[in-house]
Amino acid sequence: MTENSSRIETPTNISLVSNIDQVLGSIEYKTVSVFLVLVICGVGIIGNIMVVLVVLTTRHMRTPTNCYLVSLAVADLMVLVAAGLPNISDSLAGTWVYGHAGCLGITYFQYLGINVSSSSITAFTIERYIAICHPMRAQTVCTVSRAKRIIGGVWIVTSVYCMLWFFLVDIHVSKEGHVECSYKVSRDLYLPIYLIDFTIFYVVPLLLAIVLYGLIARILFLSPIPNRADTATTLRKGDRSQKDKPGTQGGGGKSPNRPRTKGAVSSRKQVTKMLAVVVILFALLWMPYRTLVLVNSFMKEPYLNSWFLLFCRMCIYANSAINPVVYNLMSQKFRSAFRKLCKCQEEENQRRTMCMTPTSYSMVRDTVTASPEANGKKEEKRHEKRGKEVSFQNEQTVVKKDEELYFSVV
Repeated sequence: MTENSSRIETPTNISLVSNIDQVLGSIEYKTVSVFLVLVICGVGIIGNIMVVLVVLTTRHMRTPTNCYLVSLAVADLMVLVAAGLPNISDSLAGTWVYGHAGCLGITYFQYLGINVSSSSITAFTIERYIAICHPMRAQTVCTVSRAKRIIGGVWIVTSVYCMLWFFLVDIHVSKEGHVECSYKVSRDLYLPIYLIDFTIFYVVPLLLAIVLYGLIARILFLSPIPNRADTATTLRKGDRSQKDKPGTQGGGGKSPNRPRTKGAVSSRKQVTKMLAVVVILFALLWMPYRTLVLVNSFMKEPYLNSWFLLFCRMCIYANSAINPVVYNLMSQKFRSAFRKLCKCQEEENQRRTMCMTPTSYSMVRDTVTASPEANGKKEEKRHEKRGKEVSFQNEQTVVKKDEELYFSVV
């Protein structure tokens, strides 16, 4: 009896929720929970798959920042599939249907996705800081190959760390006969784990993001240093080509360099704003669950209201589902890539090709038929020019002979 009560009082996981009251069995709760999970998880799964496909299939989208966004998308997919979808069967069946192996595996992938998503956010925050505040160092540090190595290291380290959950969860049968995937030991033993998890994967990333984005904002929005750096980089690339062009003074013309500088700065601002929004949403949407776990870890009787637990889970699922929407709204490159992936752009190109084909054919035909006449006119001009040259030479010869005759007579 004490063992069962200790299991029930453990801090709740994002999907491992005990049937602590009759609300979970009500029709209203089931209807709301299943509907919200289906909508949020459906949108999130489709959106994150599109992010992965867009970056992998579009060459100009393969940047270091987008590599981290792919890692974040895969982690969000893992959260939605491992945490969201089991809640549907849990709500409909009212019991755990995936057995002991499913309990261990689903719990493991839940925390793996959660922790990798937090680590990916930290990684692209550091990458943005280096790219904007240290542009010269970024040329060697912020590369696609290095980003792939960092992502691989993050996934390996986090996978090993999350193996701890294989020994902390187990199947539990309640008094009513409901099978649940719950915690194995007393919640007092989980306190150090939750505090470490809360510190490493929530507090530290947020504090680091606040500091680094503050420095980025000071450099990018308040200081002209990035403009000078971008101008210097553009001048180095364009000096040799601009020096030889007429009308430019030492390659310092206004028209070739300033538009590129303004475009680079505006592009950096756009990307930075988008990533900052992702971090803010991460902080806000994870706050209810993280606060609940932290508070319950110190309370004798944990707060486990079913509707509030549902709200916490929906916030987590929304955080994993909303990132592709943010990319689509705030990034023109992602928006155009999404459209191309949906084959909207291909249909437009086909229509343009069909409209342009007759015009181009008529132009080629006119050029071919007109070419003999043009060639004939060129030949006539050449003959006239040659005749004038010959007559001029003859006149010069006659004049020269007359002069020689004149001087000989004198």
